[in-house]
Amino acid sequence: MFDAVPAYPYSDQPREAHPLLAPVLGLLGTWRGRGRGGYPTLDADFAYAQEVTFSHDGRPFLHYEARAWLVDADDAPLRPAARESGWWRLRPDGRVEVLITQPTGIAEIMAGTVDGTTVALATEGVALTPTAKKVEATTRRYTLTEPGTLDFVHELAAVGQPLQHHLTARLHRATA
Repeated sequence: MFDAVPAYPYSDQPREAHPLLAPVLGLLGTWRGRGRGGYPTLDADFAYAQEVTFSHDGRPFLHYEARAWLVDADDAPLRPAARESGWWRLRPDGRVEVLITQPTGIAEIMAGTVDGTTVALATEGVALTPTAKKVEATTRRYTLTEPGTLDFVHELAAVGQPLQHHLTARLHRATA
């Protein structure tokens, strides 16, 4: 039926970003680093490594992808810990609308603002598959602190617990 797929005429990363992306252009690229996490329903706090990538295709959206690994005391990877992907929609009024999905059956719809070097997001809604962990709300904050450094803070309300600290990481812009 289809003999050939026509070539897509655009590159994955156009030279120019959409003007609405201006407040978040500093996030573009890949970020890697370490963090700490914990939650009352877990046996112990944990250390993790994280990689976050923000990209665009010329439209007023950022593509977001993040993955994490639990690490031991020597920073050696133990196992995958989390993975998620989604889209950030930048609005003309300076607001951000975000959709993040996780392979564990959780889809978060968030909204927030960009204030200088900080993006602050809070849950507007959470969709769960029938067997997903019960998540009621989250907040996320991404802050460009010093050149080449991105700080990340994640709060979580899940499995009957109130909204509280879950993850903190310091990421550095990847050079390769």
